[in-house]
Amino acid sequence: MKCKIGIRPVIDGRCGGIRESLEEQTMNMAKSAKALIESNCFYSDGTPVECVISNTTIGGSAEACKCEEQFATENVVATLTVTPCWCYGTEVIDINPNTIKAVWGFNGTERPGAVFLACAVAASAQRGLPIFSIYGKDVQDLGDTVIPEDVKQKILSFAKCAIAVGQMKNKTYVGLGAVSMGIAGSFLDGNLMQQYFGIRSEWVDMVEIDRRINLGIYDEKEYEKALSWIKANCKEGIDINDYNKPRIVMTKDKLWEYIAKMTVIVNDIMFGNPKLKEMGFPEEANGRNAIAGGFQGQRQWIDRLPNGDFMEAIMNTSFDWRGKKEPFILATENDTLNGMSMLINKLITNRASIFADVRTYWSPDAVKRVTGWTPDGLAKNGFIHMINSGAAALDGIGACKDENGNACMKEWWKITKEDIKATMDNVTWSQANLDYFRGGGFSSNFKTIAEMPVTAVRINMIDGLGPVLQIAEGYTAVIPDEVDTILQNRTDKTWPSTWFVPNLTGEGAFKDVYSVMANWGANHAALAYGHVGADLITIASMLRIPVNMHNVSEDRLFRPHTWTAFGTKDLESADYRACKTYGPLYK
Repeated sequence: MKCKIGIRPVIDGRCGGIRESLEEQTMNMAKSAKALIESNCFYSDGTPVECVISNTTIGGSAEACKCEEQFATENVVATLTVTPCWCYGTEVIDINPNTIKAVWGFNGTERPGAVFLACAVAASAQRGLPIFSIYGKDVQDLGDTVIPEDVKQKILSFAKCAIAVGQMKNKTYVGLGAVSMGIAGSFLDGNLMQQYFGIRSEWVDMVEIDRRINLGIYDEKEYEKALSWIKANCKEGIDINDYNKPRIVMTKDKLWEYIAKMTVIVNDIMFGNPKLKEMGFPEEANGRNAIAGGFQGQRQWIDRLPNGDFMEAIMNTSFDWRGKKEPFILATENDTLNGMSMLINKLITNRASIFADVRTYWSPDAVKRVTGWTPDGLAKNGFIHMINSGAAALDGIGACKDENGNACMKEWWKITKEDIKATMDNVTWSQANLDYFRGGGFSSNFKTIAEMPVTAVRINMIDGLGPVLQIAEGYTAVIPDEVDTILQNRTDKTWPSTWFVPNLTGEGAFKDVYSVMANWGANHAALAYGHVGADLITIASMLRIPVNMHNVSEDRLFRPHTWTAFGTKDLESADYRACKTYGPLYK
């Protein structure tokens, strides 16, 4: 059963005229909120988010208990309490410690909905139940059924983030392999996953992939379909290797065959495949109920076998040989922390997320010295090179077009055949650098061809503190082709490349582009489409993960009301104290 949002219409329980006069207005608020959420929020599979309204208005504890019993059968993960009037605070609030909570109090003068909201906030704070407070800026007339824009924004932010939290719960993160090249983020921490995200952890040795290939434990027809699509659509790019050196690597045809099998098999490991049961492999058919995963690759696997670049790139992309499909998060180098950053990006935006190294800061002076070009436009203050070994989601090319012809990264269900063709026309698959990848493989080679709004994200683990989140809103920059070539060739000309320009505030970590790079907490980042920093801060507060670096203006922040009790002047410090006080969501 999909996770849902429960809507609780609470009311002044005094019968004999008061309650009766408010029944219709109160229930209409609930219906309006339900319609708003269901028409604007979506699960990751593209279907509308489902809301459940309490069977009755709630005027006291008896009805509150009946509502809780109803919601318990509906997999409600978050509740939105709505009211236009005064209600009896502790008798009607949601006291379930396992739901994420918000209250919308109608801003009117005839009935004190705002007074109840304040009462509910105070009661919830005393009982250790953080709630999001929603209250319109402008007074409305008693009969006004229109939801103001500022209220809509908060309801939708709450709903979108709460459903993202709910979709993670009781799913599995599958780590294929172990720690890659000493990267600490590759360590799959079961306690982190369980306590902060409600996610199971499962460790699968990479040899399982090779076992299934050798024993034929995969859908042959699916493999043939994938391989046929690869041959028809994946143009091979440059090969920079020196074959005078001793090499032990498959032929290119054999590499593609093995890679296609890898990709099909990892899909089966994550999600299961009923076809395998028909073939006599019921255990393998089950899959692992995965929502995300990672692939170690380096070094033990890639020293002998093809790298995971194609597999990772195509699984993270919004299409493959089956056509458009939901992107599945598969983190390069098994970087679990970046994988979870990508997952949150995906669930917030319903779009693919780009895995990248935070590779190089290019100052304007350095660019001019190396290329002769003086950066201008978005790039005038310098830029950060986001690049990795060919495993980035192809959506990051920026070849998709919206209804106005603008480059974008789309929700996966809006991807068209024209988008797929345009994307594949802008990527080649270069033979992997055999000095790095001794078993061979193919790396996606593209550059981001359009200026797009993006948000860089990273979860980091700090000893004694726990997880923290970094956020940097900005844009992808497009630089002249000849400059791009010179800079790209200094790193690896077979890899995908995105030039990232963070929005600057002139202060702290966002004083300049160099400071953003200098304050980034790890060697990897996940890029989300759009400026979604505000939603990321909201979901971080739900998960009790403090945000240690962001460039989101204060007027866009939306956290539980009780965060104000931890300080209103230094909001970053207040966030840390609140998260520490309440602890992980699933403690």
